[in-house]
Amino acid sequence: MVGALKQAGRVLALTGGVVKAVFTLPVQWREIVRQFWFITTVTVLPTALVTIPFGAVIALHIGSLAQQIGAESLTGGASVLAVIQQASPLVTVLLVAGAGGSAICADLGARTIREEIDAMEVLAVPVVHRLIAPRVLAMVMVAVLLNGMVSVVGVVGGYTFSVLVQGGTPGAYLASFSALAQLPDLWVGEIKAAIFGFIAGIVAAYRGLNPAGGPKGVGDAVNQAVVITFLLLFFVNFLITAVYLQIVPPKGM
Repeated sequence: MVGALKQAGRVLALTGGVVKAVFTLPVQWREIVRQFWFITTVTVLPTALVTIPFGAVIALHIGSLAQQIGAESLTGGASVLAVIQQASPLVTVLLVAGAGGSAICADLGARTIREEIDAMEVLAVPVVHRLIAPRVLAMVMVAVLLNGMVSVVGVVGGYTFSVLVQGGTPGAYLASFSALAQLPDLWVGEIKAAIFGFIAGIVAAYRGLNPAGGPKGVGDAVNQAVVITFLLLFFVNFLITAVYLQIVPPKGM
């Protein structure tokens, strides 16, 4: 229990240091752009490929349920809300954390066991400002932008599947979407993506800075970072969704 509290305290301390470093001059634009491009290249294609069948599966299940209860006209709105509010942020950040987060953790872990991090601290080089903050900020930016792409691809995939495969009408699909969806539904998806990206970046950086020792320790740290991130994301998603549904009432027909 004491060890878990110490770990939580260190993570919170790192989080505070990263938030402070983001607003500290000079801004590490070169490192931010480099990390942004790297994370984008390793995540954009897998994310797009996963999103297409994911949107189709959601449309299939919701369309089947709507037919059972005689509410085929609501299929479009329900599918789009499920994609934008829940599926899009989770799919985006699971892949960002799995690909980008693991790479960041492995990079920092390798630097740590080679004592590069210790050398920077001896030379009074701010590690959090130079290395951690740019990576976390790049994770947030990639998550937010990819979430928009995933939302569009998921909605188009669901629309195509619903109209072509299930025999729905385009007019009913679009009408139910405009009747049920509202602007805060899009904002909450983007906010989730930003928060999830921040969490993934912090966890990856923390585990990378604290490997058990040796190459095996770096591999274990990468595995732990991915697992911990996934668990935190689902828990935080539940909290944000519960708060959102209490603050923003659903739009009536």
